[in-house]
Amino acid sequence: MDLLDATDLRILSCLQEQGRISNLDLSRAVHLSPAQCHRRHRRLEEMGLVTRYEARLNAAQLGLDVLAFVHVTMERGHIREVDKFRDTVCALAHVQECYAVTGDSDYVLKVVARDLRALSDFLLGTIALLPGVNGVRSSVCLNAIKCTSALPLGD
Repeated sequence: MDLLDATDLRILSCLQEQGRISNLDLSRAVHLSPAQCHRRHRRLEEMGLVTRYEARLNAAQLGLDVLAFVHVTMERGHIREVDKFRDTVCALAHVQECYAVTGDSDYVLKVVARDLRALSDFLLGTIALLPGVNGVRSSVCLNAIKCTSALPLGD
């Protein structure tokens, strides 16, 4: 991050909060001319610091009322199945995020479902049956206290 100055960080901060902000509004927010702002914005994208823009949808409004964190344990010697497991998990729409982790589990998945029955069906009928999976343990989210994808830029 040595190549970033305070203005770059302000641009990135604004983009994290408002991905659809116009160049004119962005330039005003960071105190640059629209042309300078546009050049810097494109440079930040070209550097790979901005990887994508997306809309955050309201899961509950769309009938996806259950959020769960699923801990997946793989069989010993699961190395042979890792690529197949990862490819399959990436293709599953109910899986929002997947992380390889240390500790008692090998992977942690963030999963959404319509209701508890649908979650159970998904875990037992899909996740538990994936190649190399030895165990599945889930924690259902009771209340989302903080949910953001924003990174701390000022530290």
